[in-house]
Amino acid sequence: MNRTLVLATALAAGFAASSLSAQAPSTAAAAAPAAPKAAAPPEAIPAKVAVIAFEQGVVATNEGQKAGAEIQKKYEPQKTALDAKSAEIESLKKQYQALPATLSDEERANRLKDIDTKQKALQRDGEDAQTSYNNDLQEAYGKVAQKFGGTAVKYAQDHGFTLLLNVSPNQQQLPTLLWWQPSTDITEAVVNAYNLVSGVAPPAPSAPAPHRTTPAAPR
Repeated sequence: MNRTLVLATALAAGFAASSLSAQAPSTAAAAAPAAPKAAAPPEAIPAKVAVIAFEQGVVATNEGQKAGAEIQKKYEPQKTALDAKSAEIESLKKQYQALPATLSDEERANRLKDIDTKQKALQRDGEDAQTSYNNDLQEAYGKVAQKFGGTAVKYAQDHGFTLLLNVSPNQQQLPTLLWWQPSTDITEAVVNAYNLVSGVAPPAPSAPAPHRTTPAAPR
């Protein structure tokens, strides 16, 4: 089973969700009208970089190991059945190779057709089992990844780190930069500096839509 490919999607999504929840304001605070205030300027602080093998970390947790073992146990009967069917097909192939030369062409064709039918059925069953296994594994590790990501962000914040980088080997699917100190984000400051240099005036605010009064119904 290709666990790495399955984990990639689950872990990336899980960490994104945990990062957002760790940095987003509470629902009550978001609902309350915020008083207008000037944005705090970004601050240059000494860099303190942490690295984490996120994928391996999720799997290495007690909860991750338990989840993986439970899923393996759940699919063990299917694996046993598939192995038995595969062994049967191999046995039929050996029997076919040992057929006497006097056997009719029709009987040989029937034997080959039976082997081919069983092989196709085994492939379908294997693909179905693989899909179900992957879905269960993705769901289980995804739940752990969300909580693990939140713990990683909190640990980085509590210990004064400014960047958290992922060093998992599967970098094609998982992000490299997992978290950064928000106060070091210079995006808005650079936008303001560019606007000042470019000399382009900000667009005029859109006019409010005219209030339309519904005419009274004739009496």
